[in-house]
Amino acid sequence: MLRYNFSSRAGELSGGDAIVVSIPKSGRTWVRAFLCAYYCRLRGHPFTLQPAEYGDSRIPRIIYSHDRFEERTKADLWARLRGKYRIPGGALKRARVILLARDPRDAFVSHYIQLVRRSEDTPNELKQKSISELLRHPDYGIGSIVDVMNGWMAEFAGRENFILLRYESLRAKPKENFAHLLAAVGEKQPKEAAFDHALAFSDFGNMKKMEAAGEFDSKILTPGDVSDPESFKVRRGQVGGYREYLPPEDQQFATIAISRLDARYGYFS
Repeated sequence: MLRYNFSSRAGELSGGDAIVVSIPKSGRTWVRAFLCAYYCRLRGHPFTLQPAEYGDSRIPRIIYSHDRFEERTKADLWARLRGKYRIPGGALKRARVILLARDPRDAFVSHYIQLVRRSEDTPNELKQKSISELLRHPDYGIGSIVDVMNGWMAEFAGRENFILLRYESLRAKPKENFAHLLAAVGEKQPKEAAFDHALAFSDFGNMKKMEAAGEFDSKILTPGDVSDPESFKVRRGQVGGYREYLPPEDQQFATIAISRLDARYGYFS
């Protein structure tokens, strides 16, 4: 992939101290809430998902991008030619790269629900598709997710400034793995009070309660319909929850698809 961006979005994707790259619905908002809660508490600011607005140079600038996957699913020809959704190569060389991964089966199901139950800008053509149809879609389907994740691993693995962070590991051992995340963005010795606050703040139950009450300052954490639990940004967060949504034949299709996934991710069952 050629790493250029000649669009107006290039500035948003450059100049970061760290870049979090992920497939949609891989836990990015959870990670972002934790980091923002930590640094806002550490530096004495009210919580926000946009800490750059404080102009505090002590808070690292962290860029969040879906990169290759966003280009596949959103870019028209003109956007592709300009590299609108691509992280520029120079930005990747200078920043720490955090590849946030989730089992593609869970990520796909969660993304499907977001597309059909939450996102207002989803084309009607996609909203009318069944989960089985979208699973096999050339751009939105699980095969596309696997291709993009393989591309990232091939591009980033082996770099000194790269770490792989798995959603499942964060769920299993949040304290240990969020400490690892902070170290990756330069916070080698986290301050205990701010760290404990960020863990409690970003707890799944707390975030869901705050989203329902409209307590966040961003549309990122606003439900599509407060009466529909499936339209919440913070929805279930289950590991292996795809089994509740995909019938057996689709589970088999998805499992075959992820057999092509780079072994370094560790998803094979």
